[in-house]
Amino acid sequence: MRHRLRGRQLSRDMEHRKALRRNLIQSLFENGKIRTTLPKAKEVRALAEKMITIAREGSLNSRRRVISMLQDRRLVDKEQEFTGQTVIQKLFKEIAPRFADRQGGYTRIIKLSDYRIGDGGSLVILQLLTEESKPTGTARRSAGLRRKRNERRHQFAGRALKRERAAKPEGETQTSETEANPGGSEQQQ
Repeated sequence: MRHRLRGRQLSRDMEHRKALRRNLIQSLFENGKIRTTLPKAKEVRALAEKMITIAREGSLNSRRRVISMLQDRRLVDKEQEFTGQTVIQKLFKEIAPRFADRQGGYTRIIKLSDYRIGDGGSLVILQLLTEESKPTGTARRSAGLRRKRNERRHQFAGRALKRERAAKPEGETQTSETEANPGGSEQQQ
């Protein structure tokens, strides 16, 4: 039974699962975004947001708590040269101050349209929210189409009625209605 067991199993044992979460969180803090599967992203998101909340305090105790959850690794640049900074330092100096006025929701999950070739897993991008990385794109194309189509139909119907009325004199329209129903009320009963 799995009473009181939190989180997703992710088809891994406990040590592997912890290492996977730790590595994904470190990559997220290092690069600002990662590409992974949806269950992994949902699992990592919760722990990453907790760490950012702890890091916002900026105290020595909060630094020790984050270090106990993450094993600190050194950051490298594109040429794989050591930059002199670690993931924890970047979290406390750059990432946490950026979210100082925010109460939560530091990350965003964006679903991608493609799937992993091997097993068909749905892919997503998990990224930290920053002011420069707002979602791009336009409003849905179909958002106003229904309303416009309805307006065009009403305009067309209005023009057709005007043409019909202009083609027939007024006395003729009344006689044509009585010819269509000569009995009037007798047939309705």
